[in-house]
Amino acid sequence: MFDHETYLSPLTWRYGGKAMRHLWSEVHKRRLLRRVWVALAAAQQAAGLVSAAQVADLRAHQDDIDIAAAEAIEREIRHDLMAEIKTYTAQCPVGGAIIHLGATSMDVLDNVDAMRLRDALDLVIRQLEEVLASLAERIEAEAHTAAIAFTHLQPAEPTTLGYRLAQYGQDLLIDLDELRRVRAGVRGKGLKGAVGTSASYTQLLEGSGSTARQLEEQVMASLGLEAFPVATQTYTRKQDWLVLNALAGLCATLHKFAFDLRILQSPPFGEWSEPFGAKQVGSSAMPFKRNPITAENIDSLARLVAALPRVAWDNAALSLLERTLDDSANRRLLLPEAFLLTDEILRRAQGLVEGMHFWTGPIERNLRDYGIFAATERVLMAAVQAGGNRQALHEVIREQSLAAWAALQAGRANPLAELLAADERITQFVPADAVPGLLDASGHTGDAAERALALAAHLRSTLTPAATPRHERGAL
Repeated sequence: MFDHETYLSPLTWRYGGKAMRHLWSEVHKRRLLRRVWVALAAAQQAAGLVSAAQVADLRAHQDDIDIAAAEAIEREIRHDLMAEIKTYTAQCPVGGAIIHLGATSMDVLDNVDAMRLRDALDLVIRQLEEVLASLAERIEAEAHTAAIAFTHLQPAEPTTLGYRLAQYGQDLLIDLDELRRVRAGVRGKGLKGAVGTSASYTQLLEGSGSTARQLEEQVMASLGLEAFPVATQTYTRKQDWLVLNALAGLCATLHKFAFDLRILQSPPFGEWSEPFGAKQVGSSAMPFKRNPITAENIDSLARLVAALPRVAWDNAALSLLERTLDDSANRRLLLPEAFLLTDEILRRAQGLVEGMHFWTGPIERNLRDYGIFAATERVLMAAVQAGGNRQALHEVIREQSLAAWAALQAGRANPLAELLAADERITQFVPADAVPGLLDASGHTGDAAERALALAAHLRSTLTPAATPRHERGAL
């Protein structure tokens, strides 16, 4: 129907997975619309309003989607839902006359959107659990690998790679909890009519022995969806905002992970790198480049997800009285784009977690060159315990540390151990030959390894049994 001679969203073909694209496809939407109409007709049959033959006719043509016919009608009448109703009606000679009986457009559309939100959240949650399962493996494997930590983008004290990875795992677990909470709270509008009072259904059911609430409950049970207890013409748009906030929160965590990887892949750090294919091209001008394009892509797409909750906020805050239509057009873009972008970000994050490389040489070099400064605290403590003045010794170490920093900035090897071992203000309390051992920071990581391993175990305990790293499913 479309080709590359016209504009296509990159989400149509470049970003997002097949399952998520199908979920937000027009064909799937129209199948769900018809599912709601069949469920409504079946409930009305139970109340004696329509015949079994009419319901059977609707059900028989439920999957006969004809978008071309519906679009032709829409061009004339300029109402997309009525165009689909007319298309469905033409296919159902027996049941067509009772399609949409008593309903307003949003009785159908909002329940369809709620079903799609629920199913899309299920996909995101499943993907996130797979990322966490892979991350738990990496945390455990690197729990004891010492590396220099950075605060203010400056070398600080040592940490372990596993402990650094555990920070992302902890944040992603918060995101998982929030996504699960939001998923459990997804509700449809139900069947409440033009302004939410169920007046049309109440009139239809008069004398039938059934109530509008009972009709609604039967339809929603058939759809496997709970309804909000009250509504206007639509379900509350606060629901969309909550969903998009949860997606944006997840993308914030993955943005930080990808941004950190970009920093650590930079040659002055050189400790981490993302996977790079044997024939992958890093630059059209510079053949040697190994740009972190996957991490950059994650950060680029995450910025867009971060901007979307504001539109959902406006939709919730500016829907006046019982409903205005100024949310309708943007929601056609807002909801699928938020999920497709998040889907792509998760797919790429999975590849980074499983495929990123930790370079032993630069990790050990940075730990050697910079960890020594953090370990001066051990020299200070040993000297004070031997009778030295803490304040005076602090100044000595500060002076020698600044001299060592100057040497590093000039491209020379770090001379701090030699400077301290030759300073009589230090060696009168600490033997010169003991100074190098005290300045070995590789073991100065506290309980980082234990905390990392505990976090990995906690991650595993919160995941569903089906959540496994992608390589264990044969995808790599």
